[in-house]
Amino acid sequence: MASLKSKVIEIVENTAKSIPFVRKRIEQEYDKMLSDIEKSVKPYKENTETHAVLPKEGLSQETLLSMMQKLQTKEQDKWTDGYVSGAVYHGDSKHIQFLDEVMALHSQVNPLHSDIWPSANKYEAEIVAMTANMMHGNAVETPDEVCGTLSSGGTESILLAMKTYRDKARAERGIKKPEMVVPTTAHVAFDKAAQYFGIKMRHIPVDKSFRADLKALKKAINKNTIVVVGSAPSFPHGVIDPIEEMSEIARKHKIGFHTDSCLGGFVIPWAEKLGYDVPKIDFRLSGVTSISVDTHKYGYAAKGTSVVLYRNPKLRHYQYYTATDWPGGLYFSPSFAGSRPGALSAACWATLLSVGEQGYLEATKKIIEAAEIIKKGINEIPELHILGNPLWVISFASDTLNIYQILDAMGEKGWSLNGLHRPSAVHIALTLRHTQAGVAERFVTDLSEAVEKVKANPKAEGGMAPVYGLAATLPFKGAISDILKRYIDVLYKL
Repeated sequence: MASLKSKVIEIVENTAKSIPFVRKRIEQEYDKMLSDIEKSVKPYKENTETHAVLPKEGLSQETLLSMMQKLQTKEQDKWTDGYVSGAVYHGDSKHIQFLDEVMALHSQVNPLHSDIWPSANKYEAEIVAMTANMMHGNAVETPDEVCGTLSSGGTESILLAMKTYRDKARAERGIKKPEMVVPTTAHVAFDKAAQYFGIKMRHIPVDKSFRADLKALKKAINKNTIVVVGSAPSFPHGVIDPIEEMSEIARKHKIGFHTDSCLGGFVIPWAEKLGYDVPKIDFRLSGVTSISVDTHKYGYAAKGTSVVLYRNPKLRHYQYYTATDWPGGLYFSPSFAGSRPGALSAACWATLLSVGEQGYLEATKKIIEAAEIIKKGINEIPELHILGNPLWVISFASDTLNIYQILDAMGEKGWSLNGLHRPSAVHIALTLRHTQAGVAERFVTDLSEAVEKVKANPKAEGGMAPVYGLAATLPFKGAISDILKRYIDVLYKL
């Protein structure tokens, strides 16, 4: 026993001595990588003027519009033809023009000042109501009580919901050390919420189909648990957690359950109506107490708007902020922001009404049909396999090839896909851009060629493969976090 203990001490001491050297090597590698990355994220540095101080005389509006139009034209070419995973969910020029006109009409609107712009109240209340009905808010015992608010995007919707559960648990149960139970595949915004609001994160594993493990969930719940979370679907693998079973477990423990349907909220309800095999994820399940749904993804509204829904107003009240003794007067706001761009609310409202139920049904059908082509194509490539049973967000991996080299090879062909970790994989989130004629077929052809290229040259260097590879295997997550912070620094660098 003593010899084992001394051996362990020796290993720890040797490891500690090697850490500075290893960290230095890591930083040297990442310095080189960041230098290459800087060139890609700062493509205008060499051929456009940089403005670090205000000009003595303002530039003409015509000059500025001309400059900005040139930049936008270059960037639009990247996504118009359907080479990008997610990011632009509609992209039709007529739709964009319509949204531009709506936003221009409401450029001065600020929902904070509801007395000046009551139209913003109308838009936002109706957006919430339409989204709540889509999520079967009319199926609950008191359907008029299902409610919610608008937010700036999925991350804010998630943060708002987690803050709400924390405050509710503190007020009603006296919980001072709150915990949330979340699958490892849930969106990282839940980890951000845990960090921001002092909530302990309890991650539970997923099963072989990449859905939350129910046995692990039951074990993870304790007296400090304030909320359980399930994804519909998860961002990495596009699979839907067992929401019905998870929410029922939460209900029996008398704790909240949040369905994160930021990604799928405007697809799953319509897929169900079209007859596809999708489970219940919404307020028809008595254990579901809140849902997040992004209107700016498959709702096709302008970035950035999202909706967070609650089963009743009492729960929603824990989200609000009010101040009654400020010298500036009475102050209140429903979400994190004070002033907000009312133009986005107006554009969201106009989008929902202009697309309508039939439009969402047609869009969903096109996307799922394109997904079927791509899934069939991937299944016919021996070196690849699809993770889980996704509907339209498709994740694939390889047991024999470096999947990140395949990611790089697809990048060389113009595709912008997402690299994943644990396990190493790549995914594509299909949008209406991918339903254009021939795009799904082109993806399969390009992917097959990318696989053949990597098979022929498996030791090729460069690209993002080393970055993903190191991040997936290195034990020093702190060093990787430092590098990510430096990457953000690069984005703000002149």
